[in-house]
Amino acid sequence: MSKIHYKSVEEIELIRESSLLVSKTLGEIAKVIRPGIKTIELDKLAETFIRDNGGVPAFLNYHGFPYSLCISMNDQVVHGFPGKHVLVEGDVVSVDCGVILNKYFGDSAFTFAIGEVSSTAKDLMRVTRECLDLGVEKAVAGMRIGDIGYAVQEHAEKHGYGVVKELVGHGVGLELHEKPEVPNYGKRGAGVKLEEGMVIAIEPMINAGKARVKFWDDGWTVSTIDGKPSAHYEHTVAIRKGQPDILSTFSYVDNVLKEKENN
Repeated sequence: MSKIHYKSVEEIELIRESSLLVSKTLGEIAKVIRPGIKTIELDKLAETFIRDNGGVPAFLNYHGFPYSLCISMNDQVVHGFPGKHVLVEGDVVSVDCGVILNKYFGDSAFTFAIGEVSSTAKDLMRVTRECLDLGVEKAVAGMRIGDIGYAVQEHAEKHGYGVVKELVGHGVGLELHEKPEVPNYGKRGAGVKLEEGMVIAIEPMINAGKARVKFWDDGWTVSTIDGKPSAHYEHTVAIRKGQPDILSTFSYVDNVLKEKENN
């Protein structure tokens, strides 16, 4: 079993730079994502933007994954392939992005509503993002991995939603996936103790219906067992005393979406 990589202050700043490039890339996606666009166009835009800013798409060719973004629509939970599929009004689309910049990894994901979506989808997205915020709140030195998972699970299940168990968050920084695993379920006070120098990706994957998922024959795509929608949000977070240090940000996406709403 590989051990946890503890990062220096300098390394955390480099991971912050990678995470901010991921956040800006998602902001670029927010500008163009709409009914009528093909998901492969989003993927090409992301790759160009990342490379233009000195980075490398972390997902491209990772264990053979053929794209720069994971784009998962509606009942797809994560790891969906971009392609010729044209987005339509009412789609719910999770966009997961990773970047390598100066040899360090950043990772973040955001779920977009395409045009007007159902009230179920809206509520699912709101609750999943709240789950992320509640999980992140627990990501401070002295807490445990189980505290993060408990916070996410308790909030999701209170709203009648299913928490995906087969896929988890993870350590990140020197590699895309490091120890420790960060499940979205758990017991308070259980699991690995959080210490300064740890950097983790917290990523609630929450289903509108049942928690169970199925794995596709493409070796990557994961979808809900009952065909109901799923939502996914993710931040890269450094563990510190007192309060979490969120290295990625949704501000670029939120600003674009606000602007779109006002126009």
